[in-house]
Amino acid sequence: QVQLVESGGGLVQAGGSLRLSCAASGRTFSDYAMGWFRQAPGKEREFVAAISWTGVMIYYADSVKGRFTISRDNVEDMVFLQMNRARPDDTAVYYCAADYLGYGANRELEYDYWGQGTQVTVSS
Repeated sequence: QVQLVESGGGLVQAGGSLRLSCAASGRTFSDYAMGWFRQAPGKEREFVAAISWTGVMIYYADSVKGRFTISRDNVEDMVFLQMNRARPDDTAVYYCAADYLGYGANRELEYDYWGQGTQVTVSS
């Protein structure tokens, strides 16, 4: 079992920045690719970014490329999502997820464990 706890969500103005964190516990963190997904009201959950267990491969959704940065700290067992130039359509609940020995997939089904989510609201 891997437990994931997100934090750092909140209210930010359009154009501002926010840093989400996800703390992992329970298994060897470096064995897992980590992903961020989000779900806006009335919409399906969608892929945001992912990083492989080695940290070498990183992927972004087109909608966040150039604005968001995913990173991980395999010493502190954490993954981060730096959100810059936030837009109102970034408003959603953001979830981190773990995929055992994954490469950083963009499909939910690849991920084995999920956090409870953290709310991000971007005001215009």
